[in-house]
Amino acid sequence: MVVFSKTYCGFSTKTKELFTELGVDFKVHELDTMGDDGPALQMALLQMTGQRSVPNVFVKGTHMGGNDDTQAAAREGKLQEMLGL
Repeated sequence: MVVFSKTYCGFSTKTKELFTELGVDFKVHELDTMGDDGPALQMALLQMTGQRSVPNVFVKGTHMGGNDDTQAAAREGKLQEMLGL
């Protein structure tokens, strides 16, 4: 579980809260605290995924999408299935 986030983003906060509630370990990269590397990493993510916004979520190496996609997957049980919960 990897979340590319920004500290001030409410959607990122909701995604991180979801993972905390599920009790799963996840790694967070706060793009707004990385200096010049943050925008460069966000551009690389855009090229890889077609998504510029945060959060940008990866589950076991698979791009999940943003908060809406992640929350929907959790509601449908798909996220839990991917995580083996």
